[in-house]
Amino acid sequence: MNKDQLTNDAIQLLCRLVATPSVSRDEAAAADIMEEAMAQYGLHYKREGNNLWTIAPNYDPHKPTILLNAHIDTVKPVSSWKRNPYEPTIENDVLYGLGSNDCGGGLVSLLQVFRYLSGNPRTYNLLYLASAEEEVSGINGIRRVLPLLPKIDVAVVGEPTGMQPAVAEKGLMVVDAEAKGVSGHAARGEGVNAIYEALDDLLWLRGYRFGKVSELLGPTVMNVTIVNSGTQHNVIPDKCTFTIDVRTNEHYRNEDVFNFLQQHLKSKLKARSFHLSSSGISLDHPLVRRCMAMGKRPFGSPTLSDQALMRFPSFKLGPGQSARSHSADEYICISEISDAISTYIQLLEGAEL
Repeated sequence: MNKDQLTNDAIQLLCRLVATPSVSRDEAAAADIMEEAMAQYGLHYKREGNNLWTIAPNYDPHKPTILLNAHIDTVKPVSSWKRNPYEPTIENDVLYGLGSNDCGGGLVSLLQVFRYLSGNPRTYNLLYLASAEEEVSGINGIRRVLPLLPKIDVAVVGEPTGMQPAVAEKGLMVVDAEAKGVSGHAARGEGVNAIYEALDDLLWLRGYRFGKVSELLGPTVMNVTIVNSGTQHNVIPDKCTFTIDVRTNEHYRNEDVFNFLQQHLKSKLKARSFHLSSSGISLDHPLVRRCMAMGKRPFGSPTLSDQALMRFPSFKLGPGQSARSHSADEYICISEISDAISTYIQLLEGAEL
């Protein structure tokens, strides 16, 4: 298999995936396509729900294991698409379609690289995983399958990074808050306005700054993104709810930030989860050092991925650009996929862990 063959196979598979709706929690049809491709390539694979993985021959538990991972699900198409999001269209070097950039390009590129490397002598085990429900951090995605995999020493996650290594990633915690008041007639000034009760908390959240700033990820930041209150103009609202989006750097655990918020806010708080932590990898890791020797520049990523669920070193490295993700008329360049395949092979062929 040469690079042109691998690129052509990647593009053909990506076009099939784009043409198949695979919104999070509804990825079965796309998983079927991935299963067909793996069978066609002669790979021995396993499937759990809509997650599929394959381990290269001659697995040795005494050797380190590299995981190649990308996700098969997409977000829902936004209303401003001018094209059919499910009609893969190639114009010159550009392939348009929902999921082409996030994360179809990385998904199909890594699979071709796995095919290429799996039959070659290696000093490490190689594992490829196409996972589901990444966009919603769902329980039937990578969380469901990780316990079924052998011990992993490092992961390369194929999210769109322009093929630059994202060696750190911010965590996420979503907090729902509720301020209580007492309803009354607005004309008589009765009751306790829940909006005013929430106001002090909202102002504190707007002004607070966390002290520990990450060299790669910057500060931990909080934003109030949703506020709801009131039923009609002449009734004092007895409840005001709001949602806080918290993006943590490596200096703060989600649980600690939540406890800190409880100490400073009057509103009742509930975190949706704590498990999406900040993640990263040392710049001294052999694969990161190989990236830098290839002229790649490590950076910190503000966006979340399945990396947050990995309890082993990992970094994002994939074709495409993060700014195209979740946008109308999403696209990826065929040349980006070709370059990604070449870069992955250069990075992994002969690598030592």
